Amino acid sequence: MNHERCGAILRVGFEHTIEHIRNGQLIDVESAHNLVPTEGLNHILHVALRAGSPTPNWYVALFEGNYTPVAGLTAATFPSAATECTAYDEANRVLWVPAAAAGGIVTNAASKAVFTMNATKTVYGIVMTSLLTKGGTTGTIVSAVRFASSKSVFDDDLLQVTSSVTMTSS
Repeated sequence: MNHERCGAILRVGFEHTIEHIRNGQLIDVESAHNLVPTEGLNHILHVALRAGSPTPNWYVALFEGNYTPVAGLTAATFPSAATECTAYDEANRVLWVPAAAAGGIVTNAASKAVFTMNATKTVYGIVMTSLLTKGGTTGTIVSAVRFASSKSVFDDDLLQVTSSVTMTSS
């Protein structure tokens, strides 16, 4: 496609910040930019431009596999491909609660997704998905990110996730 003839280029991206807390002390913080899998891109286009059904809620999920997200990642393949981490006290994947969009950004900075870990694990990254069920294989994934450094967690450690979505036109 010749972008010079198309005019503006729309970009969409997520930035995820994970804070690792142990015994009330912040021991690590990292921000990472994501991959929007083809499944997520198609969902965004379908909802925005084809009158598709919007997804009322999005959820954050962790993965413990030594996995690097690829464009072909889907909700159906995520739990096994990335080895979803379900070793946290919350009954379901954690709800993403964003504030209103402003300036092309929507974020949950005021209401972080918090995971209370219940086992010793190594967490490599996160995804955002439309399905709340741990280990579930339906729905849509709109974001997947592997962190630059894995997080070694123990029982009662907290992982707090801030996810911000930015859309720009250039």
